Amino acid sequence: VDVIRNDDAIGTRQAVDHLVALGHRAIAYVDGGANPGAQDRTAGYRAAMTDHGLAGDIRVVPGGYTEDEGAAAAEKLLAEPLPTAVIAANDPCAIGILDTVFRAGVDVPRDLSVVGYDDSRFGRLPGIDLTSVRQDIPKMARLAVKAVVDRLDRPTRKPKDVALSPKLVVRGTTRAPRPQSE
Repeated sequence: VDVIRNDDAIGTRQAVDHLVALGHRAIAYVDGGANPGAQDRTAGYRAAMTDHGLAGDIRVVPGGYTEDEGAAAAEKLLAEPLPTAVIAANDPCAIGILDTVFRAGVDVPRDLSVVGYDDSRFGRLPGIDLTSVRQDIPKMARLAVKAVVDRLDRPTRKPKDVALSPKLVVRGTTRAPRPQSE
């Protein structure tokens, strides 16, 4: 079969690269459990942390793709030394994290930078203003339709596996970590 997908490993790498460029080193990742794309997103986080010389700082927290799973992961983060940044497996998970840490009195992004994945319409709301990795869904849909048409025209052709590069969209939930003197 033909596969048109997002390159999820590149997406989490972009998030790590952004946070490291801001000065973060303690960057946690809330994974997506057994959901689609979750393994690639986790692998991208691990590889990026390692490439930045931060292999010893890798911290993967079990999560999922729902707000409740994000909230549960945030509770785990709050029970341990809080990282300066966290990347969530998707935007609903990130929103669950945001809600939980806000209720605990954590200032985002001053005390904790948060990055989501998927660039959902909820993450773009002014009250949330979530930094997130955007997938090009319209392009994925166009390429998928084209692949189906091509398959109908030439049913014996070799299957395609197309991975589109996502794009990090920086908004208000990330900034440089707070200096130790503050």
